[in-house]
Amino acid sequence: MADGKTRIGFVGVGGMGQCAHLRNYATLDSCAVVAIAEIMPELGRRVAARYGVPAVYTDLAAMLAQERLDGIVASQPFTRHGILVPQILQAGVPVFTEKPLAASVEVGQVLVDATRRSGTWYMVGYHKRSDPATMRAKAEIERLKASGELGRMTYVRILMPAGDWVANGFVDLIRTDEPRPALDVDPPAADMSAEVYNRYTAFVNYYIHQVNLMRHLLGEPYQVTYADPAGVLLAGRSDSGVACTIEMSPYQTRIDWQESALVCFQHGYVRLELPAPLASNRPGRVEIFRDPPGGTPETIVPQLPWVHAMRQQAENFVAAIRGERAPMTTADEALADLLVARSYIRLATGE
Repeated sequence: MADGKTRIGFVGVGGMGQCAHLRNYATLDSCAVVAIAEIMPELGRRVAARYGVPAVYTDLAAMLAQERLDGIVASQPFTRHGILVPQILQAGVPVFTEKPLAASVEVGQVLVDATRRSGTWYMVGYHKRSDPATMRAKAEIERLKASGELGRMTYVRILMPAGDWVANGFVDLIRTDEPRPALDVDPPAADMSAEVYNRYTAFVNYYIHQVNLMRHLLGEPYQVTYADPAGVLLAGRSDSGVACTIEMSPYQTRIDWQESALVCFQHGYVRLELPAPLASNRPGRVEIFRDPPGGTPETIVPQLPWVHAMRQQAENFVAAIRGERAPMTTADEALADLLVARSYIRLATGE
């Protein structure tokens, strides 16, 4: 970082690699994207040309051997993390991947162990934690827990209907007609039938964000106590006894996104509303309702900066590389999410 910029390498520049990550890192003053490793040569060249990336490789090992990197963004299918991430970690460079950590608890544990051996760290992309609204809500929740001014926390509810998560976010995606090579994937979970494993991977692909956000808002671990057979409701209880629920697509929206979280105290609440994951330049919304004994009821809606979660996540990863803050979510916590998901699937299926 002699020039003051953090040197970032990318492993994969497909849809999420480009539109969720690269276009944000490419415009941060604090970093420079210096290399891309992409198995589809024409795609790699075209993406590098658009974003001004000087070096393009078709092989990860070659990029690791040739480039001096401060951090790596590996936007890859989560079913391949067990194959690729240990190779990156061996280079001793902080790495970022999308969620979930892996497609099974077993592979997740392999990744946690590889991270510990590497001497570096691994940040998993739970971008909702990086939304300015979530960051503001989390700070207020922790303040209220410490002060006790609204009483104890009583309940946390997360609602996430299926909807338009893309929000036109792929409008500038570069595509090519190149054939996609067949790729190896991690082994399936040993303790599930093929049918249950498919259900598990579908759940962690779509709802692991909410599994993670629940722990973040509670500020402590929680256990699953009920799984609705229809797949609409997950209920749990935190270590300190706070009830919590995740409502999973009780309805659907075609051209909207209506994700929310409600954190209740005895005398008020913090409500969080989050935009579609690929919506640009739009933070979520925070509403704080206070009705303390002997006080005047009030509702506060903070004005937040026009920064979206994916861009703030990029800033947070670079800041962690520079030692300016801790990684937002590490591999250890992401493994805890896989364990929560496994408990849910076991309750839902009996397997």
